[in-house]
Amino acid sequence: MTLPPLSLNQRRSAPGSCRVFRGRVFRGMWTSMKLPPLSRAYLAFAHDVSMAALSFVMALYLRLGDDTWIWWDRLDLGLATALFTLVAASVFLSQRLYRGVWRYASVNDLVALTRAATLTILVFLALLFLTTRLQALPRSVLLINWFVLLALLGGPRFIYRTFKDHHRNRRRAQGDHVRVPVLLVGAGDEAELFIRAAHSPDAEYRAVGLLSSRGARVGRHIHGIDVLGSTDEMGEVVAALKAKGQAPQRLVITDHRLDGSEVRQLLDDADRLGMTLARIPRMMDLKDGVEERVTMRPIAVEDLLGRPQAVLDRVSMESMIKGRRVLVTGAGGSIGSELVRQISDFGPASLVLFEACEFNLYAIDQEISLRQPGMELVPLLGDVRDPVRVGEAMARYRPDLVFHAAALKHVPMVEYNPDEGILTNCVGTRLVADACRANGVSLMVQISTDKAVNPTNVMGASKRVAEMYAQALDLAESDGGGTRFVTVRFGNVLGSTGSVVPLFQKQLAEGGPLTVTHPDMTRYFMTVREAVELVLQASAFGIGHPAYRGKIFVLDMGEPVKIVHLARQMIRLAGLRPDVDVKITFTGLRPGEKLFEELFHGSEPTIQTEMPGILVAEPRAADAAELGAAIDGLEQACRRHDADSALAGLGRLVPEYAAHPPPPN
Repeated sequence: MTLPPLSLNQRRSAPGSCRVFRGRVFRGMWTSMKLPPLSRAYLAFAHDVSMAALSFVMALYLRLGDDTWIWWDRLDLGLATALFTLVAASVFLSQRLYRGVWRYASVNDLVALTRAATLTILVFLALLFLTTRLQALPRSVLLINWFVLLALLGGPRFIYRTFKDHHRNRRRAQGDHVRVPVLLVGAGDEAELFIRAAHSPDAEYRAVGLLSSRGARVGRHIHGIDVLGSTDEMGEVVAALKAKGQAPQRLVITDHRLDGSEVRQLLDDADRLGMTLARIPRMMDLKDGVEERVTMRPIAVEDLLGRPQAVLDRVSMESMIKGRRVLVTGAGGSIGSELVRQISDFGPASLVLFEACEFNLYAIDQEISLRQPGMELVPLLGDVRDPVRVGEAMARYRPDLVFHAAALKHVPMVEYNPDEGILTNCVGTRLVADACRANGVSLMVQISTDKAVNPTNVMGASKRVAEMYAQALDLAESDGGGTRFVTVRFGNVLGSTGSVVPLFQKQLAEGGPLTVTHPDMTRYFMTVREAVELVLQASAFGIGHPAYRGKIFVLDMGEPVKIVHLARQMIRLAGLRPDVDVKITFTGLRPGEKLFEELFHGSEPTIQTEMPGILVAEPRAADAAELGAAIDGLEQACRRHDADSALAGLGRLVPEYAAHPPPPN
């Protein structure tokens, strides 16, 4: 079928025709040259065009003096001025000078003006050369004209900004008595942003000084606010400000590079000097809505315990998970739910949530369904102590990766119910591990705890047996085939089941007292997000390094924290005074508790890996078959609820654990 030829008018209006293309180009140019629909923009344009005309005449006069009228008659001067003004007007429109606001004229505006002035002079020079060969115009006039034009364009803008700033500063000074005086920690970009925002007339805070967290820039200033000293000199700085009647009421952290120990020291210093502590959000922290005021947030417990973030190899983590079938046991718990969140972000082919608690399973299923609406998500109610349910889940969904986070973790509760703890932590781990081997799982990750080192409680000893079994199976597969078992050990996680922080928060909400078992009690702490990130990192690292088979990956937990110090800091964070507003009482060690935890056994050689934040322990190994038979004996004792036999068997498997009879109910 042949189509009739297009008419001339049709060809001209065809979408691909040259005329249509030229029309679109010219319309686009005209749109870009149009002024925004604001009366002030038209006034600014009229001002600039007038200044351009004046600059040309002034440049001639500055070069020729009174001889200007000898070199140029009035007609030629008028024509040249009109030509220059026309060129300038076209350039000003093309450079979009009128999208900005004079009130906020800045270096960027100066650059735009410089570009426009330069382009105006060059275009005018080219036109003069084509028409007169520059015979009647001294060459230096154009250079003088460039300086004069730039001064006449930029000067009024910056005079206007200076006037407005002065007016605003006067209004701000009048309201300074109602603003909260603050002392800023940090003299970098975020401090500069805070000071600029605090210049707003309706700002709630006013900066009275800066402290350099790194000891640099002392003696300099940012927007008129002096860097008065380092953080070590805070006492002297505050005393000097008090003498001038500018005593700060709040210490504000703007330097987000500070680690947990530095934040804790700042909290102590601020409390000693009668100030509260806060920090500004990071520049990249986004939130719903629009907020024009200077905002600050209180210091959180995570800030006190934080450490410099380890550099993560997210490429290897993604390659481990993306497109794979993943199963997480204990998926609704504190560690398991964060594992599910982070795993879901790496795009697994499917994600099976295996959880014994119906409510926890419902909550995490709803959250991930909204977070990743297109993901294949399977919520399974099941107990890791049920071999039929565990085997059925593995056989049906054939996971490539299994993260075993299901456990009983609350030390006193497991101490009161040892058979249940052993059944979940020892037998449940063995059932999951054996099901992984039977169904061709590529990798099982065993989540362990520092309480497994020199355990003094059932929870720690049972987790040590779980470590031993995963370690033994990993060594049994040393030929390179079968399932790989990676064990990751770390300390307390903020907000997790059994953590002291939620208990303190509840006690604070009730007005106290805060209960601490012993004045010398210390613990390692880590945020749940950081712990899970490092678990995934260690898992990916373990897969790629078969030389670490049978070893235990240990997360670098930083320095241990005294629980009583943590309690005092949490009271101060609530704006209260320890031992005055809220008491701290010591209740004595609970069943199975010890004063301090360890990440490594004394006989475990510690190996530093090339991955920051991850260490390796090499504990004694056990034979998988013999250990499996011993766990069978534990299972029989636990299922008939013979706690004494179960504890005796646990003591034989973990010689460093001294079994105690279960406390009376």
